[in-house]
Amino acid sequence: MKKLVLLVAVIASMFIAACGSGDPEDIVVTLDWFQNANHAGIYEAVDKGYFEDEGLNVSVVPPADPSAILSLIASGESDFAMYYQPDLLQARNEGIPVVAVAGVVQRPLNSMMALKSSGITRPADLAGKKVGTPGLPWNEAMLTTMLEADGLSRDDVELVDIGWTLNQSLMAGTVDAVIGVYWTHELIVLENEGYETNVLLPDDWGVPSYYELILVTSEKTVKDRPEMVEKFVKAFNKGYGQALDDPQGSIDTLIRLNPDAEIDEAVDRAGVDLLVPLWESNGQPVGSLVGERWDSLGDWMKAQSLIDTSVVPSDAFDSSFGD
Repeated sequence: MKKLVLLVAVIASMFIAACGSGDPEDIVVTLDWFQNANHAGIYEAVDKGYFEDEGLNVSVVPPADPSAILSLIASGESDFAMYYQPDLLQARNEGIPVVAVAGVVQRPLNSMMALKSSGITRPADLAGKKVGTPGLPWNEAMLTTMLEADGLSRDDVELVDIGWTLNQSLMAGTVDAVIGVYWTHELIVLENEGYETNVLLPDDWGVPSYYELILVTSEKTVKDRPEMVEKFVKAFNKGYGQALDDPQGSIDTLIRLNPDAEIDEAVDRAGVDLLVPLWESNGQPVGSLVGERWDSLGDWMKAQSLIDTSVVPSDAFDSSFGD
């Protein structure tokens, strides 16, 4: 009888131990776009086992529809996403309950670009010129601010809606400049095609500096699963720390973990070197979120009628994770 009791006790303790250790928690992360150098850190976290060390089984997927990413987060179909700070504020303006829990790229990548042969080096040089845009209010507001910072108005230029044929239109001479291009990507593509360019950065011309990429989750996830969020952000930031230490090695990892993706290795190897200073910028460590930057961007977006005055920027992020 004693042996039977002992056996039952041993089995019970084994069962409890197994339950306590638990299986890894499955997590889905949706990227903002196809795989590229911006995502080097998250793939390092996957490859080096940082998520696994936190008990997380992380799947990273490109978006089927980039415009629907934040809705996927709000609905719980995806646990996290890498997305854009301005778009998150616009989503909250529409009642979508999403929040940022880490900063990724700590300066705008969106920029204005012109061929060097045009002689355009500042917004004032655009007087009487054609400027190509993707047709988005955000880009047009950015252009307006940049022009006004250098003594012009939107009426001084001709806006041309060219969709996403930004590089093609610039190379073809259809427009004199374009806005809505990443200076860590399209710039390199143009240079590899033999075109020298001039880049005008929005935060040099009146637009508040903002986070181009942030890590996003839902308010519900933050409320109901804070321990998981803490573990995820810790591993995520560690992955970007690894990418900082070995940028080119992180591109090796990006390529190796995405054998079926159309990764432009030449562009991403050059791009990651431009991104490294932006992952920890202005003395802020990897993953940091600074309240003043949310306030300044929110105030500017309200002034541009991109969001309502009722939106509270400080409610759009939670910087308590991953310290």
